[in-house]
Amino acid sequence: MKRAVCTSAGSFGPGGIIDCLHVDIRTSYTLVYTDTMNDVARTEAGGYRERLLAGAVSCLQEKGYARTTARDLVAASGTNLASIGYHFGGKDALLNEAIAEIFEQWTQRVERSLFGADLGTGREMLERAMRELIDVFGELRPQLVLLVEGYPAALRAPVLRDKLAQAYARARTAGAGMMRRAAAELGVELPMDPEVFVSVVVAIADGLMLQWLLDPSATPDAHQVVEALAAISAIVT
Repeated sequence: MKRAVCTSAGSFGPGGIIDCLHVDIRTSYTLVYTDTMNDVARTEAGGYRERLLAGAVSCLQEKGYARTTARDLVAASGTNLASIGYHFGGKDALLNEAIAEIFEQWTQRVERSLFGADLGTGREMLERAMRELIDVFGELRPQLVLLVEGYPAALRAPVLRDKLAQAYARARTAGAGMMRRAAAELGVELPMDPEVFVSVVVAIADGLMLQWLLDPSATPDAHQVVEALAAISAIVT
């Protein structure tokens, strides 16, 4: 087994050189140079990136954005400090990616609820979507706290702000795609720009999320929200 090593023949500094030779790794008098990034790269098959994301989500839920340290992330993921830089470029980038991952997972839940069974009517589909946006607050409370804590941090961190904005944009695009697919399968025309509709639905869910965190008992459920939207529609049309 051969490895590039640097012997003591050279020196650092102006005019200095380091003589690098390929010698047997068992040679005791050589200084073996280890490329840390290559070591990290070899762990790719072990799922370090996924473990880091899962650990980041866990840390964010337990400690919040501002209090999570790189060592917390390493302990939670069972990885190492070098792997954070290799896979994400730094701690903040990893935390930002973890927040975006929560958005992605939530969007996927909504899509599964819409198309995992018979479509039903448009109203029934809307209520199923609202159940995955609203009636899951109790199940997702740690994630809700994380998202709420992320907003103030985003106001002071342009990179996080952009990441959250991109997550909302992807949610709008995905939601609009679901609406177009549902309309095609139901054989109906969409009455408005689906991205505008999705923005309104997400705004309702965000607002109810804040209310629920403060007073769960006073927050309407998905069925009540759809009833309210239907009543508003009847008033304004």
